[in-house]
Amino acid sequence: MKRWKSILAVVAIFLAGTVSAQTKWKVDKVHSSVRFSVTHMTISEVEGTFKTWDGTIENTKPDFTDAKIAFTIDVNSITTENENRDNHLKSDDFFNAAKFPAIKFESTTMQSLGNNKYKLNGNLTIRDITKPVSFDVTYGGTLTGSRGTKAGFKATTTIDRMAYGLKWDRATEAGGLVVGKDVEVTIKLELDQIK
Repeated sequence: MKRWKSILAVVAIFLAGTVSAQTKWKVDKVHSSVRFSVTHMTISEVEGTFKTWDGTIENTKPDFTDAKIAFTIDVNSITTENENRDNHLKSDDFFNAAKFPAIKFESTTMQSLGNNKYKLNGNLTIRDITKPVSFDVTYGGTLTGSRGTKAGFKATTTIDRMAYGLKWDRATEAGGLVVGKDVEVTIKLELDQIK
């Protein structure tokens, strides 16, 4: 009987240690950004950003390979520094922000490639269309100081806007699209560990 109690005590301590090892992070929005760029008239690029978004990360492994990531972006916060263009992007030609006000991402796997490089896989939802997407991630490191523990990441991907129902297009005189179909997305995050 004593032996079983000892075994159960060891298991309980192990499980308690496992639960307490979970680390949660919140985004430091002052030092983070969500940006995108797309070709215009086939010869240049237009850049934009989203001003309102939030996300959480949870992990138990120090190398983040078991990270669970959830991210939400407010479509109405889109800005390209041009009000007419921003309103067009919010319209049904693109995001239809009135009907689909949020872009969402949920991770499925975070694979280490070595040398602080990762492949982040997950599901991206735009206009209620959900498709798998992969980000190339660079881990900047973790630092503990007077402001707590921080971690930094940069994630990039390219998505086909047409696949998410952002289908507005018009051909240029040369035959290419006025707005390219491929959108480059860059997310730079500085995270604060939640105590």
